Amino acid sequence: MLTRHVQFIISNANICNQYTICINNDPSLSGNDVHLIRKILDPKYLDRAEDTYRDMQLTIQRHGTWASAWVSESGGVFNNGGQLVSNTFINSIWYLDQLGMASKYNTKVFCRQTLIGGNYGLLDTQTFLPNPDYYSALLWHRLMGNGVLSVDINAPRQIRAYAHCRKQQQGITILLINLSNTTGYNVTLQNDINVSLGKRPDLEKRSSFTHRLRKAVSWLGRKPASNTRRREEYHLTAKDGDLQSKTMLLNGAPLELGDAGSIPAMDPVLVAVDLPVQLAPTSIAFVVLPKFEAKACS
Repeated sequence: MLTRHVQFIISNANICNQYTICINNDPSLSGNDVHLIRKILDPKYLDRAEDTYRDMQLTIQRHGTWASAWVSESGGVFNNGGQLVSNTFINSIWYLDQLGMASKYNTKVFCRQTLIGGNYGLLDTQTFLPNPDYYSALLWHRLMGNGVLSVDINAPRQIRAYAHCRKQQQGITILLINLSNTTGYNVTLQNDINVSLGKRPDLEKRSSFTHRLRKAVSWLGRKPASNTRRREEYHLTAKDGDLQSKTMLLNGAPLELGDAGSIPAMDPVLVAVDLPVQLAPTSIAFVVLPKFEAKACS
């Protein structure tokens, strides 16, 4: 979703420690917009926010190198967000894309609007149960370190990719987002972090991908191969393929609180590093390469 235009007022040196922007999209995009889902899945629409991040970075470089960029408020759309959009799976595609884009332009703080309140709260306003974006934010926090890496993508525009140093451990983490609701992809990761893709006809059905993924989880649990290097994969999809579902699946299993309100286990699938990543339609994947050596992360 999009960013409204921001006017920067340049002050004297050391007056401002932070330059802030509000990411609640352009004035035409309200929570009542019936085209919200279409816009979230439109790469051209998502890309428009990049201009604001780029302008902010250039402003700091030219006029305030002592300062840092903050997103002081970001809810996706104004007017309390979109009912059954901002509080469902589809919004995590926008949210994680924004986090990746903000990091790419050296944004130091990203404040989410809100923890509780409106349709864009990370917690449901009635039950206080986590909405899908809560789990997306938690995975980002656990897996994505401070170091940001460049990614060279040889793929359709429906594929979004961001790479970071792995958080507090060796290796890197790659965030992959598939905006296409009809096509799955095999994603090949190369040692120069170049991403190349090929369409997989057998991944065009979300249900078949979930079934395949569950079989993979079961197989890996019974027969781990000790002599094969593996990576960690966290695949996020919507329950029953419904993009407006409030239940998010991690590797085919629903993310739901335990009986005592505990956060569920968020374990990865282990996959041989030489196999392509199978990215389902309208899905998100965090891919952790524990042995990947990136100079920027050493």
